[in-house]
Parts: sequence; C-alpha cells; structure tokens
Amino acid sequence: MFFCCDLCGFVLVSCAMKHESTTPATDDLSQARATRNPLRKLYYWTLHWAATPYALPALALLSFAESSFFPVPPDVLLIALCFSTPSRWFKLALWCTVASVAGGMLGYFIGWGLWETVGQPIVRMYNGESVVEAVRTWYENYGFFGVLVAAVTPIPYKVFTIASGMMSFDLLQFVLASTIGRGMRFFLVAGLIRLFGAKIKPFMERHFELTASLLVVLAILGFVAIKYL
Repeated sequence: MFFCCDLCGFVLVSCAMKHESTTPATDDLSQARATRNPLRKLYYWTLHWAATPYALPALALLSFAESSFFPVPPDVLLIALCFSTPSRWFKLALWCTVASVAGGMLGYFIGWGLWETVGQPIVRMYNGESVVEAVRTWYENYGFFGVLVAAVTPIPYKVFTIASGMMSFDLLQFVLASTIGRGMRFFLVAGLIRLFGAKIKPFMERHFELTASLLVVLAILGFVAIKYL
C-alpha cells in the first residue's frame, strides 16, 4: 500500500523518542552495521548525526531529501536534537521547514519536467498512484485549500510534491501551502518537546511499545480518512 514507508516512518519517530540523545555517534553506526533490517539501518545511520558537529547541516539535508525521494522522515533527527538541546527548538524547526520546502520545490520540478523518467518511478516506488488522483481532486475542488490539506495530511510528502509539479499546480500556492503545512508539523513536534520533553521522555522510554502502537494506529486512521475525503 502507498503508505507503508511513511507508516514505518511513524514507528521510527517513536524510536527516536526512546533513543538517548547522548548516545555516541559510534554506537549508532555500530547498530547500523549490525542490523539486517534496511529501514533500521537507515534509521541508525540518520540518528548518528545527532551526536556530531554536523547535526544541523545533516538535519537540513535530510529534510531536503525526504521531500522528493528519501524514505526516513526528518522528525527522527529533529526529535533527537530537540531532546538534546531543547533551547534550540525554534531554530531546528525553522531549518527543517525551510529545507523541506526547498526539497519540495525540487520534487515539484521533477514532476513538472521529469515525470516519466524520474517522477513516476518514485511515485510507483511508494505505491502512491492513488494519492496522486486524490491530490488532483482536492486541487480541482478546493484550490489552494485542497493543496494545503494535501500538505498537512500524513500522505508521503514526496508524492504530493511530485504530483503537484506533474499537474502544474500554481507554484506560489504550492510553496505557500508547503510552508504552512510543513511548518505546522515541524514546529508542533519541536514545540511539544520544548514544553514537555523532560516530562514525556521517561514515559516514552518505559512504554515504548505502547507509544509505537499508538502512533501506528493514528497513522492508519489518517490514511483511512484520506481515502474517504
């Protein structure tokens, strides 16, 4: 199904909540080498940047890449960084948003100029053909607000950006909707950690399985809602 990769992303985000932000980068790299699960390998490789001097550029690069082709959501690294330095939550969320929108513009131009050679294979890789038609319907029926709905719902954002370019959505509306939608997501995540991180982290670590299960259920409900909109 088209939402499998983002559903796994929700689980990895919950893993980041459980992860100790003080874990050395070498430990994460060791776990990346040890696991045979390709998604967890990507997760540990992504998370190891949180303990390096290159954490902020890595966050920006991850946010940029996830908007057009990369499967691991930037929330994984954003959460780890916000837990380790909660006072920087605003700067981290801002970098994440700006880089994500810039990456979304790359996805837009892939859909606009390279649909058959690059865009369509990416959409197929994420089984996102059905969501392309859903985005088209929202845009035709609701204009800018349809684009905004697509930007904030838990569909793979990369599919939304490529579909927007392929259908030649108004670029200004696309950028505005992406900025609002992605900003809401990243500032909400970072802001909640800033406000409640010290209180919720012990709970997340004690009840990791419950947290992961709840996130998966919420993700599935979101995808079901999309299907019937």
